Amino acid sequence: MDALSPVRLALIVVFGLCGLFFTFVSMAGVLRLPDVYSRAHTASQADTLGAGFTLAAVALAAGWDGAGFKTVLLLFFIFVTNPTAAHAIARAAFEEGIVPWTEGDERR
Repeated sequence: MDALSPVRLALIVVFGLCGLFFTFVSMAGVLRLPDVYSRAHTASQADTLGAGFTLAAVALAAGWDGAGFKTVLLLFFIFVTNPTAAHAIARAAFEEGIVPWTEGDERR
């Protein structure tokens, strides 16, 4: 394998750092937010972005051979399934009668 160009290497680092940032934001949101609806929201958005940026960095590092193509397919799969799973969790919580947290609620 040939050496990576400086621009490609810089993009890999930037995408990797963005993925790490959004993954930590998602982790903090899941730990700090008060109810299942808020946690599902942060898990579906920030975690999808974190995984997306990280997989984009992996795809850039792997190149356009079989591994890079599979990584791009995995990226699209995560973009579809992560929000769908969060919606299913929120819908199940709603059907179980779990009320959303409101301002002044003691359930924190």
